[in-house]
Formats: sequence, C-alpha cells, structure tokens
Amino acid sequence: MLYGRLAPDTTSWRCAPLHGTARPGGAARAPSAEGRRANMAAEIHSRPQSSRPVLLSKVEGHQDVVSAALLIPKEDGVITASEDRTIRVWLKRDSGQYWPSIYHTMSSPCSAMAYHHDSRRIFVGQDNGAIMEFHISEDFNKMNFVKTYPAHQNRVSAITFCLTSEWVISTGHDKCVSWMCTRSGSMLGRHYFTSWASCLQYDHETRYAFVGDYSGQITLLKLEQNTCSIITTLKGHEGSITSLWWDPVQRLLFSGASDHSIIMWDIGGRKGRTLLLQGHHDKVQAICYIQLTRQLVSCSADGGIAVWNMDISREEAPQWLESDSCQKCEQPFFWNIKQMWDTKTLGLRQHHCRKCGQAVCGKCSTKRSSYPIMGFEFQVRVCDSCFESIKDEDRTSLATFHEGKHNISHMSMDISRGLMVTCGSDRIVKIWDMTPVVGCSLATGFSSR
Repeated sequence: MLYGRLAPDTTSWRCAPLHGTARPGGAARAPSAEGRRANMAAEIHSRPQSSRPVLLSKVEGHQDVVSAALLIPKEDGVITASEDRTIRVWLKRDSGQYWPSIYHTMSSPCSAMAYHHDSRRIFVGQDNGAIMEFHISEDFNKMNFVKTYPAHQNRVSAITFCLTSEWVISTGHDKCVSWMCTRSGSMLGRHYFTSWASCLQYDHETRYAFVGDYSGQITLLKLEQNTCSIITTLKGHEGSITSLWWDPVQRLLFSGASDHSIIMWDIGGRKGRTLLLQGHHDKVQAICYIQLTRQLVSCSADGGIAVWNMDISREEAPQWLESDSCQKCEQPFFWNIKQMWDTKTLGLRQHHCRKCGQAVCGKCSTKRSSYPIMGFEFQVRVCDSCFESIKDEDRTSLATFHEGKHNISHMSMDISRGLMVTCGSDRIVKIWDMTPVVGCSLATGFSSR
C-alpha cells in the first residue's frame, strides 16, 4: 500500500497512494468536567495503560486561536502567538498561576513563531505576510522591536532561524519559501510551489530545507546565498502536509498530514525506505521525534496525543498491486468486461490487503486486524490468508494513545525536561509532563503544585 523508492536517476521519491485505507471514524469525544486534573489525559484506547501525560498547568486569557506556543528553556515560562494579534510571555508566579510579563499587540494576526533562546531573539510571522523580529530582555519583562522582514505576500505558515548564517527562513500561503538576511534585512531568495507551503524544517549543517505543501508533496531544497536547487520530492500522503520534523542525527524526516497518517522517510539510508504510522482519528497537527529514546510524539486536531515506539524493527507497508481479477479466487473485477463475458459472471469491487498488498475481492478479504509492526494501530482490511498468519502477539500495540481534551493546532516540546506545550482553537494553552510516557529526564522546571 505504501512503499517509497528513490530511483538513482530521478529526483522524485514516490509512495503508493493512501486511497482506500481504512480511517478511524467518529468525532472527537466531548470533554468531560475539568475538575479532575489527574484525569486530563484519559486514553483513547480501551485497554488499560499505567502511564499517561500529566497536565501541569493551563494558561488562559487569549481572545482568539493560539497559533503557536513555545516553552522557554530553563524557565517556568511560555511564549505564545495568537490570532488576537498578541505576543505574550507568560511567567509562573509564586501563586502557581501564569501571568503575562510581556503583552505586545501586533498590526496583524500572528500565524507562526520561532524563538532562539541563546540570543533571546523571537521572530513572529503574521497573516499579512510580514515577519517581525524582537529581542527579549534577560528577565523576560521587556521586548524590543528589531526589524520587519517583507517575507511573503500572504499568511506566514512556518519560520526557522539559523544563527550561523544569520538567515530567517519561512514559508507562506503565497506558495513560496523565502530566506532573508537578518543582518541587512534583505531578501536573499525565493522558491515558488504549485500550492500553499504549509510547514518547514531546516538542516543547519547542509542548508537543506524540507517544505511540505497543501498538495501532499514534500520538496527537499538546497538553499544557497541567492539561489536554490531541488534535490528531490517526496510523495506518499493523500492529504495536505500539516507538520514536519527532521532528525539530523539519524537523518530521518517525519511528516504528518490531513489524511490522519504519519510517514517516516529514511533520508540518510538512501534506499527510499519509508514507514507508515496510522492511529490518529483526525489530521496530524504536530510531531516531535525524541532521538534519545527513539520515540515519536504526535498530536492531532481532535486532541489525540500518540507516543510511537520507533526503537524496534518495523516493516514497510507493501505497494498495492494492480490486477484485473482477484488475486485469490481469480473472479473478475467490474471493469474486466472480457472475463465477465467469458465466464458469464458479474464483476466484483477491488480491495487491497494491507499486509500483502494484493488486489482482492470482498469475499476473500472479510477479516479485519490491527498490525502495529507495519504501522496499523487500528483494524484494517486484510485478506483471509494474511489474517490467519497474524498471531496474537503481532497485534500488540507499539504506541500509546492519550487524550489532550482540547483541539490541538500546535505542539512543541522541551525534550531535555520532558515537557510539552499544546495550544489550539479553544484559546487554551496546556503544559504537560511527558516523562511518564517518553522516559526523558525529570521535568524539574515545572511542578503540578
């Protein structure tokens, strides 16, 4: 069903389309009473789980959607950017509540944000296409304006800052990626796509930029001082790319999309290896790979929080095979007019087994099964023979699923402390201790008291 291959003589890395894959149905669960803080992360899965994320704090007060929220390293603080046109720095007071030490109003709704802690520089993308740079004081009580970058003609969707080259790189709904010099404020280069550029990751060492767009394609660019070149394109998602994460150590790229799926692209392996992860009930809004523990954390729009075990040998999902007749019983499919006429039978609808990839009819694929080693955490269609080959231990989940109980549109992590911050359309920012489920170091910077 999904199988990536990067041919040595091509610049396009394609995966078989995800059409026809089973989708977990149903709407997001309605939030329960907020009074029981210990139950804020109830699992989606029915099987009991001993560990779950712990909600430490909630930050409220925004008047519109919170577009981005970032934890301040080594501080009890959060920086937020919102559609209500405000940039706020929230510090935890002695009372345990978060109050804004900085409250700055922008000229346009804030759509994206990047923060560089060592230099305390913050870059804020806006709905009007501009990016504004600020410098935050050491005590996080003052923010000084530095300059404005005319980066885009439409909404800014993602920003990253590279200190070594002094570049600010961004994507936008004007269908382009741009990179500008932070010393001079001048535009260095632009590259245009056929659809909105939605997300961005950047490798500081090689100057490779990964850009996901609304067509479902990921483009790998090599950025130069005044130009760029296309290295390859990655195609495998059925919906728009909503999130990207690049691990420069293992050279793995993770992509989340509106088709509810995640794909791991083994860039460093140079063999086109891809792994499919399906378990979310809604579009995947944010992902973060923890290289130390080999775990992937992902969040979806319905509030789902998943932690995937990537420290095992997973199997690639097979390519979907094409056939004019069922590859099990040899009955013709409905477009095979000749065989239908010769055998005097009605044509059947074509399906595909998710385990072997063969084209089968409904009668030969009556079974459903999860198969986590191939990324299928929920039950999908398999042919009857593959169903018999799947053992009970093969159905053991390789991910844990939890409920954030709010609509998540953005997530970021402080991996060194095992902390995560989520925000969304409900205007609420939540700070989580993820150490019970990711096994990182203790979250010493935050406490639930």
